[in-house]
Amino acid sequence: MADDDLYAVADFCLIPIGTGEPSVAEYIAECQRVLEKSGLTYKMHGYGTNLEGPWSQVSKAIHDCHAAVHAKGAPRVATDIRIGTRVDRNVALGTGNDSKVQRVRDILAKDPKE
Repeated sequence: MADDDLYAVADFCLIPIGTGEPSVAEYIAECQRVLEKSGLTYKMHGYGTNLEGPWSQVSKAIHDCHAAVHAKGAPRVATDIRIGTRVDRNVALGTGNDSKVQRVRDILAKDPKE
């Protein structure tokens, strides 16, 4: 990662439009193939994908997903993206989202059991 490239944790939801099919699973699978090749840390969930790494690589991966989904036949693609960065602490590559989730789990684990 270049010294001036921010580490980003992104959540994005890619939406193929105009496919004529009720399911977009084949298009989303194509995007997941792109992410696998990117080498970035990612995790698909029911309404999108968490993706993390250097900002420039994260944005390129999302771009490449758009290109792949268009190549698969989707005439339009819309994407909702949320990206967070932080500079107040070092985040090890690939652990940004996991550490956020673990922190909440640790807090919940302290709750009294009923």
